[in-house]
Amino acid sequence: MFKKKKLSQNIPTHIAFIMDGNRRWAVRRGLNKMMGHKQGGVALKNIINAINDIKEIKYASFFGFSTENWNREKKEIDYIFEVAYNLVEENRGNFEDKNIKFVAMGDLSRFPDKLKNVLIEVMEKTKNNTGLVVNLAMNYGGRDDIVHAVNSLIEKGEKKITVENLKENLYSAPSPDIDLLIRTSGEMRVSNFMLFQMAYSELYFTKTFWPDFDEKELYKALEEFSKRNRRFGGK
Repeated sequence: MFKKKKLSQNIPTHIAFIMDGNRRWAVRRGLNKMMGHKQGGVALKNIINAINDIKEIKYASFFGFSTENWNREKKEIDYIFEVAYNLVEENRGNFEDKNIKFVAMGDLSRFPDKLKNVLIEVMEKTKNNTGLVVNLAMNYGGRDDIVHAVNSLIEKGEKKITVENLKENLYSAPSPDIDLLIRTSGEMRVSNFMLFQMAYSELYFTKTFWPDFDEKELYKALEEFSKRNRRFGGK
């Protein structure tokens, strides 16, 4: 069993994850790639609970389904939707009991009613919770997020777009900028995820596939973050 180390005082307020490697995790074990997505859902549940125990972390964002993922086979897309539905449905009580606020970031209009409805229901049910904010990006892309925010400002009649009013109209609002972005599976790119919000985030890449990313791996990332010297463009 993993023995937790005492964390330093330098802990991110907002941590984000590109959950990569589900399919490769399954292939390396001779399993159907769908099993990778299923185990990825288990890992997500466990990481949310682990983060919730670290009170300094107030926001956690996860890349669940991108605007580009629609290019995958329909069978795989349908299975991902089923995993997402089960994850949210099975954890609605957990979110309520632990005072977690759940937010689905992205354009939900394209999703099947079953998935769309549970996302909206749990958001509504937990909207007044004051603990950890969990942002699950669904049908989300960083560029699309910025365009969405700009169009929202235009519809509101704003005559001038600023950094602040743009930030207030992103799907993630009112979550602050990302402090630490973690990507699993060894890939070293940001893949159109929360581009505006990660302007000064620290990046952490691990070869661990997402289904294997556990509390021990989380603490390794946090330990590395604690050693970073964040200057935000200054000296």
